[in-house]
Parts: sequence; structure tokens; C-alpha cells
Amino acid sequence: TVLRLILVPVFIYLKFQDLWSAQWWALVVFCVAAGTDQLDGKIARAYGLVTDFGRVADPIADKALTLSAFVILSIQGVLPWWFTILVAIRELGITVMRAFFLKRGIVVAASQSGKIKTFLQVLAIFLLLIPWDYFLALNMANKPWASFGLMTALCVAGAALAATLWSGVAYVREGMRLARDNEENPVEDAE
Repeated sequence: TVLRLILVPVFIYLKFQDLWSAQWWALVVFCVAAGTDQLDGKIARAYGLVTDFGRVADPIADKALTLSAFVILSIQGVLPWWFTILVAIRELGITVMRAFFLKRGIVVAASQSGKIKTFLQVLAIFLLLIPWDYFLALNMANKPWASFGLMTALCVAGAALAATLWSGVAYVREGMRLARDNEENPVEDAE
């Protein structure tokens, strides 16, 4: 988690460099950072190392990585701003909602739709970070397949947006259901 947090500014710095090599390195840094998310979760569960720090820092690191990538892709004109704004509202809104419910003793656990959303977001970002123009700079004959690669990336981004919004609705519904259940069957404090 800490490594992921450290890699976010490195990723941002590299993406704003005007060199092909920096663009490729940004892609590598993103992949390493995204890989640490899967790795630290597996390690924590396998060895019972789930900590309060991890519960707080892990989602922050996830959001910092994906949202910074979406913002950069919008700044660079690859994605429209409305796309990034919708993703940011969903991500930050669900994070705030989960924290709100957690303070009331209600845990809105990660769902399958949330995991699908994360997978599609990471895949979309990976595909969109590939510097497709690099292949055109090498040889204009690469245009058909480079254009196809970019269009595929944009289609995956569309699927990621749909999954993002769908999982957001699912989290809100689950949170409301848990809150209703909690009101109907309050847990009494043990004395």
C-alpha cells in the first residue's frame, strides 16, 4: 500500500514528460502499482495481517492511482472530462458513504460488482496509457492496428464507466438495506 502511494507521484511525473520513454515507463509504473493492490490483499489475508492502517490507506492508494490516471487522460484529451468527473463522483461518494455507515457500525463490504468495476478500470487505464501514437511515429503503416488498439481501449473504458456507475448504485442500495435492517434490529450494547 505504501509502495503504491509512493508510485502515484512517480507515475504522474512520468506521464507529464514529453518523451516516449517516459510514457512507456509511466505504463510500467502504473502496472507495478496496480499489481501491488492484488499482492498486498493476498498477503494480508493469507497471513492475517489486516490492519487499521491497511483498511484506511489501501482504498486511498487505489483511488489516488486510478483517479490520477483518469485525470491525466482527460488533461491529455484521451478521455472526456465528463467521464472522469462521473468516475470521481462515484469513487469519492461511495468512499464517503462507506465511512459514514462504518461510523454507525454498519459495514458495507466490497461486492462482486465493485471487483468487476476495479478490474475494468485498471484494464481501461492500462490500454489507454499505451502510447499508441508512438507506433505511428515509428511508421504510419501501423495506423490501422494502432487505431484499433485505441478504439478497443475506449470501448473498455466505456464498459468500465458502466460498471463503475452500476456498482455505485449497488453499493448505495446495499448500504440503505443494511441501515434499514440495523434500525429494525438494533444491536444492544453489552454491559
